[in-house]
Amino acid sequence: MEKNLKHIPILFENEFCMVLNKPCGLAVQGGKGVGVSLDSILRDSFKIRPLLVHRLDKDTSGIILVAKDRESASAFTNIFGRKDKTSSRLIKNYIAVCKGIPNNPKDIIRLDLEIQGQKKKSETSYQVLETFNSEDTPFSLLEIELGTGRMHQIRRHLMLIGHPVLGDDKYGDFRLNKTLRKTMGLKKLLLHASRLVIPAFKMLPQGLDVFCNLPDEFLNFTGNFSRKDAK
Repeated sequence: MEKNLKHIPILFENEFCMVLNKPCGLAVQGGKGVGVSLDSILRDSFKIRPLLVHRLDKDTSGIILVAKDRESASAFTNIFGRKDKTSSRLIKNYIAVCKGIPNNPKDIIRLDLEIQGQKKKSETSYQVLETFNSEDTPFSLLEIELGTGRMHQIRRHLMLIGHPVLGDDKYGDFRLNKTLRKTMGLKKLLLHASRLVIPAFKMLPQGLDVFCNLPDEFLNFTGNFSRKDAK
C-alpha cells in the first residue's frame, strides 16, 4: 500500500486545498488494524498536516478533498454539509458496477438507513450508463449522485434494491463475489468517486469541477463482456 504522497495523484491544488485520487484499499483514517492511512501519509508529508474534510470508505477509490489549514477546513466542511438543492451546489458523483439491471434506468432511492441506532433519511440518485451481458448474471455500470452522505450509503442502498456493488465484502452478494474472484480475478470493490463539483466561494473563486478516470480494475472487469448503452 502507498506509504507516501508521491504515489497518490493530485488532481487539483491551490493555497487552501488539495484534491487527491485515493486508491482502493487505502483507509482515510487510522484505527485498529490500520497500518497506513491517508491521514498518516499527509501527516508525514507536510510540516502542517492537511485536514480531512469528508470521507471515503477504505475500498472506495477516487476523489477526496483535504484542506491545508483549519480555517479552510471549516469553510469546506460547511460547503460539504449544505442541504440546498439549488443549481449552485456541491455535487459528488460516483461510478459503480452492480449486480443485475435495475428496472428503472434512472431513479432516486429514498430508503431510511440506521445510523448509530437511529433511522436517517437517505437519498441516492442513479442512472444506468451501460449494461453488460453475461451467461449467468448481467451487470450494470451506474453513475450515482449522493443526496445525503450516510455511512456506506451507496453500498447499502444498492443492496437494499437488490443490485449490490460487485466486490462488496460487507453488503454484497458473497457467492457471486467468490465466483467472480475465481473466474475473473475480481478482488476490489467496484465503486469509484468520479467527480466533484464545488460552487464558487472565497477559497475557490472560480468554483471547482474535477473528474477522476476509472481505475484499471473497472476497465479490466467490464472489458470481459459484450456491452450496450442503456436506453
